This record gives sequence, structure tokens and C-alpha cells, in this order.
Amino acid sequence: LGTEVRFLSAIAGLRTVLPRPKRASDDSTLVRHRIIMIALTTAVLTGYLQTGVPANSRLGSSRVSHASMVAGLEKKFWETEKEIKQDFLEANPYWDQSTVPVNTYKNKSPFIAKVVSVKRIVGPEATGETCDIVMDHGGKMPYWEGQSYGVIPPGTNPKNGKPNTVRLYSIASSRYGDDMTGTTTTLCVRRATYWCPELKADDPAKKGVCSNYLCDASPGDELKLTGPSGKVMLIPEKDPSVDLIMVATGTGIAPYRSFLKRLFVEKTPFGEVYKGLAWLFLGVANTDALLYDADWQSILESYPDNFRLDYALSREQTNKDGGKMYIQDKVAEYSDEIFTRMDNGAHMYFCGLKGMMPGITKMLESVSEEKGLVWEDKLKEWKKKGQWHVEVY
Repeated sequence: LGTEVRFLSAIAGLRTVLPRPKRASDDSTLVRHRIIMIALTTAVLTGYLQTGVPANSRLGSSRVSHASMVAGLEKKFWETEKEIKQDFLEANPYWDQSTVPVNTYKNKSPFIAKVVSVKRIVGPEATGETCDIVMDHGGKMPYWEGQSYGVIPPGTNPKNGKPNTVRLYSIASSRYGDDMTGTTTTLCVRRATYWCPELKADDPAKKGVCSNYLCDASPGDELKLTGPSGKVMLIPEKDPSVDLIMVATGTGIAPYRSFLKRLFVEKTPFGEVYKGLAWLFLGVANTDALLYDADWQSILESYPDNFRLDYALSREQTNKDGGKMYIQDKVAEYSDEIFTRMDNGAHMYFCGLKGMMPGITKMLESVSEEKGLVWEDKLKEWKKKGQWHVEVY
């Protein structure tokens, strides 16, 4: 009994060292509080069990085995965040876009964030390097899915001697961040390099200033951020049955990752009621260049009726004419279905290289003509209804 009292006293003592939420609605602190409590409880219980449990004690005579008790607590540790409803950063009602934050921080007074992690997320045979970069904004720079952050790299522009200007990057995490605390943001950045045919090597003088700065960053480094900016790529959440057709090349996948996290990974108000189809098209060079594929496969397995996935791998697949399979070729395979879904109210998004746009619009124009419609009028109609979202470069 004395041993059990000491164990229970230790658990009670843990509560005195944990941060308490300042108010009942401080859910992010509450989530962290619960997770830390469960983790420490697991540690104390594990240590207690390893010292041996008296056979005549209540714990020793329990029907629940020691191992199963520890396993149960560990399971609870990992599931706690998913059990907590993600709603502390929602509008009221959640679909109301009138309070979307825009340009909270500007070029002259940027926010100083800190890098949490930088991770390469492509394989060795990928054409170039792409990194997943997580930064901590302390909850002071909130954003919505589909928005961008601006990053101001240090140094000056050698052409004019002026400080480097801001570069925009689409945000790749939901408003809650990948840790679901509402205090971090994730960017998906490809390192920009220039291959010099004369040097037969990358020319460091022509490398992308900001992308290399971000990909070379280390945990703890400070970043100057502006924004968030943009309303073009927001999700129309008022309609839980809306179809979302998302077309991306390379790092243009970023906003869609934030969409799909909100829809299928986190327990958000919109995700709980969503009944439409989220259809993702991603174009990259090869399998090693695929971005966040594990995320998509997991969603596909869990939500086969609400999520579709199509890849265009230009160096591994061929189109119907025997040429390389580019993103516009893959989208063209479903031209009739996409046109019909758009006419039924779907929203279509484009993010990535602008070179994909002519092929896609030409494809939809052909479908329009087959239906006896004027393509320019149809596109104007979709734009007027807010169904056409483009953010290309």
C-alpha cells in the first residue's frame, strides 16, 4: 500500500509543474497539458512497474496486466491530439471568410519567426532538392488554408545594392500547423539552382537567394516573415458537398496539403461535415520527386469515396500520343468528367508552373466546343461564380 501511495502521489505532483490553460477556451495549451500529463504518467508507471509490484497489492492483483496498462497509456498519448476537436482557430460560423487575416505583417515591420526543422523530402533520383520547413510563429501570425507567407532573405541585391525583397511561398500546413497547436507553419520549398553548361556545374552566382537560404537554414535560425497574403486559393467551406479539383506541379502542392489536412486529417468543423470529392492531380518528374506521397496514400485508404489521386510523372509515364506525361495530359484524360463537375459547381485550383495552363485551358475549350458552348463565356461564368482559382508562376 505504501508503494501505491508513493506512486499516486508522484502522479498528483506532476500536475503542479504543468502549465495550466489561462481560460477554458485555451485549447492549444489544454492539448499540450494533457499530452505531457499522459507522457509523464506513462514514464512514472513504467518505472514503478519495473521495480516490481507487491503480489498482494491492488495493482498487483488487477486483471489488467502491467504491459497492457503501459500500452494503454502510450496509446492514449498518441491519440490525445486527434481526440481534441480542432476548432480554437475557427471563424463563427467556421465558413465565414470576412475575418481572414491579410497582411498582418508588412515589409517594413516583418514578424521574426524561428526555424523548427528543415527536412529534405525527395529521393536521391529527384530532379533537384525540395525541403519541408517548419517555423514557429508563436500563434502571433495566424493564417488560413490557401494563403501565403512572404520571406525576406538577408543581404542585398548585387544589382542595385538594396536589401533583398520579399519572396512569397504558399503555406503547406493547415492553420493549426503540423503539430496542431496553432503556433507553427510549414513551407514546401524547392532549392533553385542554375546549371551552367560552360562550367558543367551549378553556378552559385545564379542560385535562388531565398530558396537556398531557407533550405540551408537550421533549427533556431530567425526568419523575417510578411503576410499572410492572398484570398484567391481559399476553400468555399459554406457548401460541405463542394467538389475540389486541385492541380499542381512540384511545390505547387503546398496549398493542397493544407486543404487535405483540414479535410481529412484534423478534426475540424469543415472536415466533419464534408461530403464532396477532393481530387488531387500532381505533376513531377519521377517517383523520387513525389511530395508527401505517404500523406496522400493514407488519406486514400481512409476516405476512398471522398479523395482521388492522379500523378503525372513526365520521365516515367507516357501520354496517349506516346510523349512525356505532363500534368495537362493527365488532367485531359478526365476532361469530360471535370467539365461536368465544374458545371455542377465544383471549384478548380491551379498552383505551380504557369506552363501547365495553356494545355489545360485548350483541353477544356475542346470539351466546350463539343458541347456547343463558347469557351470564353463558360470560363467567364466559372470565374464569376468564384470556381476558378489560379496561383501560378
